[in-house]
Amino acid sequence: MKMNGGDMTELVYLKNDEAVCSSLQVAEKFGKRHDRVLRAIDNLLETLPKNGEVSKMFILSKRKAADGQFHRMYFMNRDGFSLLVMGFTGKKALEWKLKYIKVFNQMEKFILERQTQAWIDSRKAGKLTRKAETDTIKKLVEYAQAQGSQHADKLYMTYSKLANKMAGVSKRDEATVAQLNNLSLMEHIILCVIDSGIVAGKHYKEIYQDCKKRLETVKDLAYLEQSA
Repeated sequence: MKMNGGDMTELVYLKNDEAVCSSLQVAEKFGKRHDRVLRAIDNLLETLPKNGEVSKMFILSKRKAADGQFHRMYFMNRDGFSLLVMGFTGKKALEWKLKYIKVFNQMEKFILERQTQAWIDSRKAGKLTRKAETDTIKKLVEYAQAQGSQHADKLYMTYSKLANKMAGVSKRDEATVAQLNNLSLMEHIILCVIDSGIVAGKHYKEIYQDCKKRLETVKDLAYLEQSA
């Protein structure tokens, strides 16, 4: 999820409608060896009472390392994170604690927003705009093939990435109402520019550049809510 300079993407994840972070990221950000972070979590689990609340704090998972082997890691919610980093000291540790608290707050605010009717309506409207854009790109694919393109089928992904990047969205289901509205605006602009480009007989690569310029102009004119 991309919010507020990408902090969410780097620090906190959305898993089963709960904000969590990983032991890997905690180790990296706090300057700790991952095996020592794992040991600290293991020690906490040995001393904490065995109940439902504690079982939600630390969720055992696996990661595939560079050597191709799978290694242990944990996902933890806000409570698990708070317990783990409580003993981390130093100026840098304090800075990262504050950053994580801020991002957990942002993610939990988003989780609540996603339950509102405004979010549901924006998501539905976005699906309609996306469908219209996809239909237009289908025409562009045929148009590009007629111009000699050997990889025209990749245009769907190319334009999706462009719209998502400009709107600051990584996944639609993990976007705020403002981001969903921004994304719909971007996709509407794309389909209009593609349609006019095809009518004008432009090269398909030129049409992409026209889309990119138009979207950047919209951003620069501050029509979009950009996160700080």
